[in-house]
Amino acid sequence: MSQLLDFVGIFVFALSGALMGVRKRLDVVGMMVLAGMTALGGGVVRDLILNVRPAAFQSVGYVLVPVAATVIVFFWHPHVARLMPAILVLDAAGLGLFCAVGTEKALEYGLSPLHAALLGVVTGVGGGMLRDVLAGEIPTLLYDRQLYAVPAMLGSGVMAAEWSYGLHGWAATLGAAVLAFGLRIAAMRRKWRAPLARGVSE
Repeated sequence: MSQLLDFVGIFVFALSGALMGVRKRLDVVGMMVLAGMTALGGGVVRDLILNVRPAAFQSVGYVLVPVAATVIVFFWHPHVARLMPAILVLDAAGLGLFCAVGTEKALEYGLSPLHAALLGVVTGVGGGMLRDVLAGEIPTLLYDRQLYAVPAMLGSGVMAAEWSYGLHGWAATLGAAVLAFGLRIAAMRRKWRAPLARGVSE
């Protein structure tokens, strides 16, 4: 079940990467690179920091899922774009799941709660940051006007706090993921924005 959820999150992130490729008028190779980076980048960076073989290289599914997402967007991107509201909800779920699982994995490898939470944020938003850099955009992590990194910080922080108090297992991970998901959905619906520096206009 955990791997299935992982693949769902990867698929949704890959869709957003491939759609970015369409908006930037990239060819199918460029679309596939953006899809793969978005879907797998955060987890690969996390595992490299932990000095373990990245999970993305342990199963062929981690490669096939972004490829499948790219093929779908390549042929049917107008239809996929119309489904963006539903995709954004799934994206928020993937963000919550990835930041919680990333934090938990870092804790299991002996990182302190603070460092594990930071690595959880990297897991959740790292792929999107790589996508934006490759596409020539300001990374969401640096310009969080739609509250994307903040929910990841919340989910990762709660996961680290739960671990510190001896709360482990799927229930703790799900709780942290749901909190991040809920904040992200609320931010989208209520149009919450992170503040700019004092005196800087919109």
